[in-house]
Formats: sequence, structure tokens, C-alpha cells
Amino acid sequence: MTTELLAKYNVQGPRYTSYPTAPEWTDTFGLPDYEEACRRANAKGRPVSLYLHLPFCDEQCWFCGCFMKVVPKPDRKGEDRAEIEGYLADLHREIDVMASRIDRSRPVLQVHWGGGTPTYLTPAQADRLAAHVMEAFLPAPNAEISVEVDPRVTRPEHLEVLRRRGFNRVSMGVQDFDPEVQELVNRVQPYELTKGLVDAARKQGYSSVNLDMIYGLPGQKLQGFSDSVDQILGLHPDRVAMYSYAHVPWLKRPQRVLAAHLPEGTEKFAIFVSGIEKFTAAGYVYIGMDHFALPHDEIVKAQVDRTLYRNFQGYTTHAGCDLYGLGISAISQVDDVYAQNTKDYEAYRAASAAGLPSTVKGHRLAQDDHLRREVITRLLCHCVIRKREIEAEFGLASFDATFAHAMKKLPAMVEDGLVEPLSEDEIRVTTLGRIFIRNVAMLFDAYLEKKSPDAPKIFSRTL
Repeated sequence: MTTELLAKYNVQGPRYTSYPTAPEWTDTFGLPDYEEACRRANAKGRPVSLYLHLPFCDEQCWFCGCFMKVVPKPDRKGEDRAEIEGYLADLHREIDVMASRIDRSRPVLQVHWGGGTPTYLTPAQADRLAAHVMEAFLPAPNAEISVEVDPRVTRPEHLEVLRRRGFNRVSMGVQDFDPEVQELVNRVQPYELTKGLVDAARKQGYSSVNLDMIYGLPGQKLQGFSDSVDQILGLHPDRVAMYSYAHVPWLKRPQRVLAAHLPEGTEKFAIFVSGIEKFTAAGYVYIGMDHFALPHDEIVKAQVDRTLYRNFQGYTTHAGCDLYGLGISAISQVDDVYAQNTKDYEAYRAASAAGLPSTVKGHRLAQDDHLRREVITRLLCHCVIRKREIEAEFGLASFDATFAHAMKKLPAMVEDGLVEPLSEDEIRVTTLGRIFIRNVAMLFDAYLEKKSPDAPKIFSRTL
């Protein structure tokens, strides 16, 4: 990997948790469109996936790109947080609103709490919320029920309460164990604190413990990150996500304070490759892009079986589900639409009080959107596109003719080592191509084809 090649491919590009991506959605799509999609989904009877957004944290991590809100605790024992209680009251109402719109005969196969910091709730608040979700939606006995936690604010009592309510997966943010990096990004989280919570989760019987890292953070160096990977390996997580730091200060104001050196180019690439080498040497399977899993994990089996899928929660084994997002800013993927809740707290409260979803924008997929979403999803999940399959499923006379723009550019990626030599039926990425798989996917994105080179910055870089 030369400097020139990195410069060629380290460009702005989507992460493709949806296609079309969120910047293409419009406010001409509104509540009636979402309500109609919910009715169509009920008629089809597809399984259900639920996402609940809990936006609160007690301080700002400078690197964070999530929709969140800082609500400091008056003290570490404080239970008096009226703003959070008010939001929870709205969320409890929205649970009932959406439960009335989802046919109870449809199996609920997945529930996920994200944020923010879901365990910034007190154990009692988390218990009430979990009880309401389980009663309103009746998850299937084998449902995947997961929560994102911050070890700095999560107590064993949180894990006990949620485990008792049926939670079986936990995901913890680590980012980096280097004390200097932690200080620079305002997230001081000692290794011992994380290890204690991992041990507690295992003791409570969580079937999967996942850890998240970020490479490319301010002050990060190859040796320090390599040491952090060793510490992660010592905790033996079932899955690891090693995300690229998305530096988008024009979109995320907190990132503007990050004045320290940001590793870029070959330096950042070397940091990422060192992680790939260590995780794969330790027996983890490189799923692609930024995910690793132990061989026994169902996500590995799903990739082998070609049933792996990708949505707003990243890689998932629940490809056939309609995803309903609850909470402020939450995104739904229901039938053939994407729909997003408002990011305005007052508007969210008003919709909840009126017994309505707070949908403010979205997109209904056209036939070409369906086609390209399937091609991009198969590439990201399986690292291969089989042309004859796509032709048969979508009634295409010729894959190559339909995607003439992409086919014209693929030979250059073959020459650069991202794609294997093209065959009559397959487009398959190499190991290097898995790192830059977003670049390969971008060739099939009709919306990017139409954008002017002078269009405003939207996406982070692909590395």
C-alpha cells in the first residue's frame, strides 16, 4: 500500500448502513407515508427488530458523532434527574404508540438499546423501561436482546436488572486504553474498569460480550494502539468492532476542540492493519470493513451462509426484519421506506403526547434503489457479487449493461489489488478490498454518480 494508492482511495464516502444514505432523504416524506408503510408491513407479517435511542451522557467524548445530550449528574449517587424522567415518560408513551401499530402475531427477533449511554439510566429506570418493552412487544424466546454500555457509568446492578429482563448481549465502548489518548478525547476509562464489567457480564450469563475500538484518534500511535489490542484480546470478547474515527468537525461541533495530531494516511493505515493482523492471528474472523468475530459466533456463520445483512445497527443476522426505531432521532426501516424521528425534544414530546410517531423525514425506495441496495449489501456482507443471481432476482437482461459505470471502473481496482480478476459471473474483493470495501460499493451508488465534485462535504473518509 503506497502513499499514492492511499491518497487515491482514502476519499469521502458513505458507511452504507442504508441505501440511499440519509442525506438523500427528504422532509416531503412524512408521517402519513410512515403510517402506510407500517400497515403494509403488518400485511406482509415480517419479523420485527426494535431499536430504542437513549441519548443522555454525563459528559461529552470529543470524538463522538452520535446524537446525544449531556446531562451531568448532581453527584454520583444522585437519582434526581428530571430531564431524563421527562424523556422516559415520552419514550414510554411512544412504546405504546408503536405497539398499537405492530401486529402482535409478528415475531420480535431483535431488541437493541443504543445512545448516548443507555446505562446512564438508573437501574430502576432501566428496569421499568425493559419491563415495558418486553410486555408491549413480547420478544421471541430466542430473540437477540442487546444493550450498549459505558463502563464508566455502568454498575453490576445495571447488568443484573437487564439480564433478568431477558438481555443476552452487551456491547462496551473502549476506543483505546492509552491514557494519553483517553485524556485527549475526554474519555478516561482505565483497563481495570472495563475488565471488571466484562467479568461481571460473563458472570451474569450474557451470551455475547462485544467491545468497540476506534483507530485514528488524536495522539494515537502504532505501538500504543497495538498494546490496546493486546489488552482487548486478553478480555476475549466474542466480537470486536474497530471503527475508523470519522473526523467531520463541520458536522460535529465537539470535534473542533481536537487540536492534537490526528494519524492519517500511511500512519493510520498501519494502525488499522496492525489490528487486523493481531485479531486474525488470535483466531478472529475478519468479517470486513471494521468487524471481527470468533469462529463460533453466528455472524461468522451468517457470512459463510450468505445470510448476513447490514442496517443502521451495523452487521446483523436478522436480514428479514422490519426495523422500528423508537426515541428521539431514531431511524426505522419498514417495508420499503426509511423514516427518521425528529431531533427536536419539544416536537418529540408533542408527538408522543398526541399518540403519534414523530416522523419528520424519510425515503421510499424506487425499483432502482432496491436493486442497488441489494448489490451494495451483498458486497459489504459477503465480499462478493454474483451477477447471475442479481439478474435473475431483478429481471435484468445484463448486469454489466445495467451497471456500466461501475464495470468501467472496476479494472483499475483489480490492478490496484482491491478486487480479484473479474470473471463472467463474480465480482469478489481481496483482503485489501475488505479494508476499502466502501470504495468498491461507491461504484454502484447512483446518487454519488450525480453529485458534483464541488458538492459540500457530507461523509467521512473511507480510512
